[in-house]
Amino acid sequence: MFGRRGFTLIELLIVIAVISILIGIALPRFRGMQEEGMIAQSKGELRTLQTAVESYYIHNSNAYPNNLAALTSAAPQIIAAVPDDPFDPGSSYGYDRGGTNNQYYVIYSAGPDGDGSASVDDDDNSVSETNGSSCIYVSNIGSDTTP
Repeated sequence: MFGRRGFTLIELLIVIAVISILIGIALPRFRGMQEEGMIAQSKGELRTLQTAVESYYIHNSNAYPNNLAALTSAAPQIIAAVPDDPFDPGSSYGYDRGGTNNQYYVIYSAGPDGDGSASVDDDDNSVSETNGSSCIYVSNIGSDTTP
């Protein structure tokens, strides 16, 4: 005779609570996946830049470039543009040279914390990281590192 029409206020509140809990569980996982994707992107682009720097070395009298922008204006042109660091939007990857006759280099990303950097330590020809260990880098000095 009298059929139920619509939902009660309690039923709507329960549905909203369940949806809120599901969103609360999903968002942190999504953020973690975004960070993993940016790390993978950074590693791939760093390897590409490392190959470009080595190609520059071969084509330019066995000298490494002064900066990454030199790769875009080299003859022959090695890369069209230096990609932006995914952890520091609007900025390209960092680059440093050092050692006797600038024979060593390091190319680095700011890393997940967004403030990492690396440089060539001329004293012992190694890579020095600053601002923690979130820096992702490639180098011709030794092994590469990632967080």
